[in-house]
Amino acid sequence: MNDTPLRMGLVGAGPWARKIHGPGVAAHPGTELVSVWARRPEAAAEVAELTGAAPVTDFDELLATVDAVTFAVPPAVQAPLALRAIEAGRHLVLEKPLAGTVEEAEQLVAAAQRAGVATMMMLTFRHATETADWLADVHRTGGWYGGSARWMSGTLLDIKYETSRWRHEGGALADIGPHVFDLLDAALGPITGVLDVHFTDPGAVWHVLLSHEGGATSSATLTMHTPADPQITDFAVYGAHGYRRFDATGDAGERYAALLGEFVRLVRDGATTHPCDIRRGLHLQRLLREVTEQLAARQVAGG
Repeated sequence: MNDTPLRMGLVGAGPWARKIHGPGVAAHPGTELVSVWARRPEAAAEVAELTGAAPVTDFDELLATVDAVTFAVPPAVQAPLALRAIEAGRHLVLEKPLAGTVEEAEQLVAAAQRAGVATMMMLTFRHATETADWLADVHRTGGWYGGSARWMSGTLLDIKYETSRWRHEGGALADIGPHVFDLLDAALGPITGVLDVHFTDPGAVWHVLLSHEGGATSSATLTMHTPADPQITDFAVYGAHGYRRFDATGDAGERYAALLGEFVRLVRDGATTHPCDIRRGLHLQRLLREVTEQLAARQVAGG
């Protein structure tokens, strides 16, 4: 096995690039942060200085210096850049949502399959040991006919995200919905449809009812405009063998490090499939669209 660190570039210079992506890649023994690019060169220079990488002023220059790219940009920005990176043969760590539209996400998946590159979505909950242990117990026990998730925080009340336009426009559904739907899906089986959607304001609270392959149903309550301290990230399944609760609170930096470890193994093994790869991003993107379409239809009907 090749033990040479994977040369990676960082795209983006926002809060998560500074807090998670940049320091995470720089510190991981299997990766080397080579270069940083952002739409604002001065911001890229600041992140590069913090992490010991080199700032670049052109995205193609970044691609020329690395084997892989980690993205920390909004979905509408990520999609066209990720396509260029795939076409250049670069492996990718991708933020969620994958793209601005389902059609863009489909284009990315098709391109990644053609290029044979390794991909990983930033579904960091799935890379925690405690999550793996909970899911293993859930799968070993079986007999579940329902589940629930509650994610309540005041994240979008925080001034540090006031310039994150996509988060405020998409709200909790776009930002934390992929994490919640992914974990419910992993616990109870593939989500096959959206049964009902409600949105309440004030509080910008989403209530979503989901159907799963095999007949289970689950509910998700999502808000990032409720000042819960500490925030609530609570999951549960219930069925013939009782009730299994899971508190998904954890350290994002540690989970990103675990994600990078799996990503490096994928690249070194020449593998292109993983439970949290780009196809997972497309599955979640389709669910997000179904939720928003159902809500729009309900509003038109006056429900």
